[in-house]
Amino acid sequence: MKIAILGTRGIPANYGGFETFAQELSVRLVERGHEVVVYCRTTNLKEPLTTYRGVRLIALPSWHTKYTDTLSHTFLSTLHLLAHRVDIAYYCNTANSWMIWLPRLWGMKTILNTDGLEWERAKWNRIGKWYYKLSEYPASWFPHMLVSDSRVIQRYYRDKFNVSSEFVAYGADIVPRGEGADQLVQFGVEPERYFLFVSRLEPENNAHVVVKAFEGVKTDMKLLIVGDAPFAKDYIRALKSTTDARINFPGAIYGEAYRALRANAYVYINAMEVGGTHPAILEAMGAGNCVLVSDIAYNEEAVGESGVTFRNKDADDLREKMQYLVDHPEVVASYRKRAVERVRDVYSWEHVVDQYEQLFERLLGH
Repeated sequence: MKIAILGTRGIPANYGGFETFAQELSVRLVERGHEVVVYCRTTNLKEPLTTYRGVRLIALPSWHTKYTDTLSHTFLSTLHLLAHRVDIAYYCNTANSWMIWLPRLWGMKTILNTDGLEWERAKWNRIGKWYYKLSEYPASWFPHMLVSDSRVIQRYYRDKFNVSSEFVAYGADIVPRGEGADQLVQFGVEPERYFLFVSRLEPENNAHVVVKAFEGVKTDMKLLIVGDAPFAKDYIRALKSTTDARINFPGAIYGEAYRALRANAYVYINAMEVGGTHPAILEAMGAGNCVLVSDIAYNEEAVGESGVTFRNKDADDLREKMQYLVDHPEVVASYRKRAVERVRDVYSWEHVVDQYEQLFERLLGH
């Protein structure tokens, strides 16, 4: 099959969940004999690559502002796609739903991965929220197939639009515990002696809540706040104003260094208040972490009985849970085992790619 992935920043992944998804899916599909092209933004492609592990890369520019980056790039990608036909055009992000009718009109099969409910995010102004809400209508009409990586999102589209969507979870790898411990020196931490927070540093992911909570935890462990965001400089500056010397901000980290951080953390924390399935939670579980997550429906769905939850946006409750885990390493060890088992049973990338292959073949009538 010939498959194109549009709507992400591209691969190699150096931004967020959709980029990691595009990388994992495309590389594995190529390994299975399919032909895959991923459209990349020139601002995110660190090197002038034309292929990555067998995946063809098409680098195109974008109007690089907070509100135009995604749409302008996906529009150019769609125009390019019309002149270079594929069997399946796989779009990411509900914001791009307005363009899906074009490849469909040209005879290509189309799929849209909705991600979460973007209009819930605090980073968007009133117009941005309105646009995302409006985009849910063509998202439910235009593609041949709608895909949700969360049962919560699947129910949302069914209840609001009477539209069925295919549920395919996000994936994660099993990473051996303790792998890459020698890489921790560059971050100033030791194995099993730090809490790890990984997310885009935007208000709705609540890094500020994590910082505030950790400031009150009695421990000599450290907290690593890993991540960045291109249009949130003021927020990040406020985060870094903490006077707690135990809290470090190493920026966005990918590749082997990121694997090492996951594989050696004491506890992984996720504090998001909106969105769909957060990839970093599954990745942390796959690395054998005890995960401590906010009690929103998406997170509870992801961790099941394999993690600890705290009340959403409640710094005091988070501090108490963090302190409890510091004081009870045997509880941490128990949750680590459950986390790995859940990823192996539910979220393995090979299983995810199996499901996508079946969806693609069904869509093409094979």
